[in-house]
Amino acid sequence: MTHLSILREVFGYDAFRGPQQAIIDHVSAGGDALVLMPTGGGKSLCYQVPAIARQRAGHGVSVVVSPLIALMHDQVGALHEAGVEAAFLNSTLSGEEAAQVEQRLRRGEITLLYAAPERVTTPRFLAQLDSLHERGQLALFAIDEAHCVSQWGHDFRPEYRQLTVLHERYAGVPRIALTATADALTRADIVERLQLEDAQQFVSSFDRPNIRYTIVEKKDATTQLLRFIEGEHAGEAGVVYCQSRRKVEDIAQTLADAGLNALPYHAGLHAAVRQRHQDRFLREDGIVMVATIAFGMGIDKPDVRFVAHVDMPKNIEGYYQETGRAGRDGLPADAWMAYGLQDVVNQRRMIDESPAGEDFKQVMVGKLDALLALAEATDCRRVRLLGYFGEVYGSQPSAAGPPQGGHGPLGGQRGHEVPSVGATCGNCDNCLNPPEVWDGTEAARKLLSTVYRVQQQSGISFGAGHIIDILRGKQTDKVAQFGHASLSTFGLGAALGEAQLRGVLRQLIATGALAVNPQAFNTLQLTEASRAVLRGEVPVMLRESVSAPAGRRTRRDRSAPKAPAAVAAALGAEAQARFEALRAWRAEVAREHNLPAYVIFHDATLAAIAALAPQTLDDLQGVSGIGASKLEKYGAQVLQVCGGEV
Repeated sequence: MTHLSILREVFGYDAFRGPQQAIIDHVSAGGDALVLMPTGGGKSLCYQVPAIARQRAGHGVSVVVSPLIALMHDQVGALHEAGVEAAFLNSTLSGEEAAQVEQRLRRGEITLLYAAPERVTTPRFLAQLDSLHERGQLALFAIDEAHCVSQWGHDFRPEYRQLTVLHERYAGVPRIALTATADALTRADIVERLQLEDAQQFVSSFDRPNIRYTIVEKKDATTQLLRFIEGEHAGEAGVVYCQSRRKVEDIAQTLADAGLNALPYHAGLHAAVRQRHQDRFLREDGIVMVATIAFGMGIDKPDVRFVAHVDMPKNIEGYYQETGRAGRDGLPADAWMAYGLQDVVNQRRMIDESPAGEDFKQVMVGKLDALLALAEATDCRRVRLLGYFGEVYGSQPSAAGPPQGGHGPLGGQRGHEVPSVGATCGNCDNCLNPPEVWDGTEAARKLLSTVYRVQQQSGISFGAGHIIDILRGKQTDKVAQFGHASLSTFGLGAALGEAQLRGVLRQLIATGALAVNPQAFNTLQLTEASRAVLRGEVPVMLRESVSAPAGRRTRRDRSAPKAPAAVAAALGAEAQARFEALRAWRAEVAREHNLPAYVIFHDATLAAIAALAPQTLDDLQGVSGIGASKLEKYGAQVLQVCGGEV
């Protein structure tokens, strides 16, 4: 049976997307692969189809290393719906249930077995793999979320490093490592740590054209967030990321008080509460999850319409991974972030206070600098984002070969790929509302001069707020206490607004021309790079404001149908009624099976059924998303809902 026939029979799809076919052919033939594919690009099929093909060819079970219990549960549930024998071994199983899975494994009844890296590397699990290997019944290893193996990745998990045992112990078994996010440095680390030097690399485009990127100047982040959700995504599912547990609780409560269906999620909540909230997010419509980064990896919900950050992530990989959870269904979605000076200070402080070595810190600073450059950018955000991953906007990366672009060697280059000059995507805030740019060079010199003169006069350093007060000529108690009204720079920036000066400070800190000392109450200090700015040798060009003024914000047409209605927008009245009836039926089936609704059928499949108005089971054959197993399980029920013959 060909791989395309497996795709059609089991999963109900007529064609592979992008590099899926090449990856599947390579892995099924016994080759190793490193796959970089954006969220929603179809990574799972890249190992599920080979696993089915190799099992049918007599090679036995495929082991999927997955970092999250919730992800295992939903993927195994989805495979069961498609008629594939799959199972997981994790802590949610009782001793008796785990023993039953192990018995099925020994009998060769499982096609895909999911397990966490901590379990895979235990002596007991390895002994089971040894037994399978001796009988020639070990088909494939799939290592999902492979960026977790890298210290440069944003979700580093040390236990992933132990997965080298799979190659050392079972050298003839093919391996496929998959991730949605990895710059060149992280890719190189994955290759080295997992011993994938001989693996073929498949790098898809990182572009998510349906996602609109917006970064606003942080003023009152909670109010700004509430205005964004109510104005753009009322009643729709979304994720809001915060840096602290306390902020998660506060914002979730504020959103709930405003009438939104918002839930908190962070590691400090009881495990049962976290699970309940995650289940509601996956299974109900319109839930807004307010969370720390403890939430999200492996979340496959297709209709997340927005991801918002009220605090800046640590690096572009984290930002890309988190924003990529929006719009997996291909429909319009938003990536929105509020960003301010304190974000820069906080992220710098966390790096400085880290117990890591200087080489590691230097790389982390480089990654942070790239994100700061994205936030401060006046040109296309998408061009810069793709450039970071070594991709030129509008071109396709090579399907295979060594990693290109991104960061330089350890301890070396701190920058990222130069964007395509003048390129625009038409779907980010800078392209839709090009910001006004002003020359902040003189303002930067005045700020640095004030920092210098304050230290010279008082012998101590001060924070950003006090420096700005001096430059704007404000007579505060602190200014009077230290006699800073006598400084030659006092009042020199009176014509500049506080927001403008904070923008200058952000830029100076982002470029290293100013340092923040976390050991001295976040006070400002000059650096070696300050000298060139003070001399006027380095221009400082700034956006007028990161927040678009009230009359300029370009919104999507608010009269346009929202997802899932957007999927059925082209349907006539009768077909739309069938679509809603099918959604209600699907919700009931999903509850009975304890699975997210999209695992039963995606909205696009329901819309196709509604448009077709099927009268017989034969009519349902060939509808995208309906494989043989689902046709057998649900065909008659679907016909009943649509008024066809059963």
